[in-house]
Amino acid sequence: MNDRLRSLIDINYGTFRGFVRLMLGEAEFLSGRLRTFVELRPDRVNRLVFVCLGNINRSAFAGVIADTLGVRTISIGLSTTTGARAFETAVETAPIYGHDLSAHKATDFSDYVFVPGDLLLVMEVRHASELIRRGIPPDAIALLGHWSRPHRIHIHDPHLLSDRYFRTCFSILHSAVVNLVDELRSANSPCVKP
Repeated sequence: MNDRLRSLIDINYGTFRGFVRLMLGEAEFLSGRLRTFVELRPDRVNRLVFVCLGNINRSAFAGVIADTLGVRTISIGLSTTTGARAFETAVETAPIYGHDLSAHKATDFSDYVFVPGDLLLVMEVRHASELIRRGIPPDAIALLGHWSRPHRIHIHDPHLLSDRYFRTCFSILHSAVVNLVDELRSANSPCVKP
């Protein structure tokens, strides 16, 4: 792979694997197989639950954005240690978008209790499958990247990747959360704080 292509992949997708997973996810989306995970029922959403693996980068940042926008929200990780702090690069990147992750503490899925009205927003298709395996109803799960501009069904994990990809990832997350919250607010969803 030449240097220019490597740089483009690094900035936009994090890794070649991130690019491939995005393309596979977008193909699944276009085929209609992900329809369940992109349909929103605003009147049934009482709380947004942002989900990723470690709850120290993606879901932590998305949760802070949503909280700032006045939405009932929490964030969790599928495989983390409750109490873990946000990753250093995430803490350093968040202020670029006007947010602070320095006080964030991770929550593991095992310490989360599903409540009807929770909308679990995942970063990757495989996260949706894992939540279903763990007993979360499919209609309570959505792919957060569906609301990002540009559209990103797969939001690749920036952990231990370049600072440039961290900025790209956080930009995608920011776009997705803002667009999702705008849609929920327009529909008078109960997750929006009065």
